[in-house]
Amino acid sequence: MERPTHTALQAHVPLIHKNTHIEKTMKTEEEKIEKKSDATKEKTKEKKEPKVEIKKEIKRAKKTEAVVKGEDLRISTKQAVAVCNFIRNKEIDNSIRDLEKVKKIEIAIPMKGEIPHKKGISIASGRGRYPINAVNEFLKLLKSLRANAIYNGLELEKFKIFCMANIASKPNKRFGQGRFKRSHVLIKLTPAGKFK
Repeated sequence: MERPTHTALQAHVPLIHKNTHIEKTMKTEEEKIEKKSDATKEKTKEKKEPKVEIKKEIKRAKKTEAVVKGEDLRISTKQAVAVCNFIRNKEIDNSIRDLEKVKKIEIAIPMKGEIPHKKGISIASGRGRYPINAVNEFLKLLKSLRANAIYNGLELEKFKIFCMANIASKPNKRFGQGRFKRSHVLIKLTPAGKFK
């Protein structure tokens, strides 16, 4: 027994009605597309008409200090505290210049604790180090702080640096053999007479 090439429903519908139905749907779709194109043309004509725009001026509140935060920096907290003590209560340009000298190993940063005395270090106590990685991180933060201050319209000569370093959460090394060094650093530009 051969399989029929059409289903029972298709056998009762003549081919003429099928074609007219398809032609009707195509015509309605074309009409919809034409209506949409006409509507978009009308909208573009409306948009081309000049409109009077009112611009509102945004008033920013004047800021009295600039702040920059470095979180989870890959530096020792002991070195971060030493660098903070080194740049605290200095002007920002002077502190950047001094840290550049530390980077070139011309000036040592004084450090407390179990650090041996060394000959040739340019500090009265003779105890100091050259923490290059910490200095690089602090230079990035200080340059960002100076840019923030200039954007906020602060006069750099009238401001001093306030700096603070804290211990950050330390992630474990592979196989739990130790922990990495991490520190949080906060640097502010504050009015000169505020902190001593």
